[in-house]
Amino acid sequence: MDGPGAPGAGVFCFFFAKKKRLLAFVSGVASAAGGAQNGPMEYGVVEAARAVRRMFVRDLVLEASIGVHAHEHAARQRVRINLDLAVADDGGANMSRPAVGRDELARVVDYEAIVGRVRAIVTAGHVQLVETLAERLAETCLEDSRVTVALVRVEKLDVFPDAASAGVEVERRRC
Repeated sequence: MDGPGAPGAGVFCFFFAKKKRLLAFVSGVASAAGGAQNGPMEYGVVEAARAVRRMFVRDLVLEASIGVHAHEHAARQRVRINLDLAVADDGGANMSRPAVGRDELARVVDYEAIVGRVRAIVTAGHVQLVETLAERLAETCLEDSRVTVALVRVEKLDVFPDAASAGVEVERRRC
């Protein structure tokens, strides 16, 4: 059997550079943020022509007051948050390959600041829907003008005894 579903098949990438454009051909599903998406929160190729870098936070587990049911209003529950941000990369603009930029925090999106804002939103009060929480988190990520796409996953970890989690993933982009 041939193709992406074949045993042992992996992601195949082919690059063709012409007139400062980089084209990537990738097996799998192309994500709206660019590159390949082989599963939730997994990116393959970042388009160098767009000078984009990925900033991410993985598996941040916090206690949240979330849910529509009465028992969910009474007690906090664990949520896992994952963020994937497409960030304009000033070091790679107008180049066929990314340049090494200044070694200064001010030129990049600070993941510590992002996590601090995420914690503040999660602890600000009760939210009924995981969708609302994910949308609020995406909004706060997009407050930094360098963030062009925010992919946010929020999972409730203790909803079903026979499932690892239940939740939602939202993608928001700057217009």
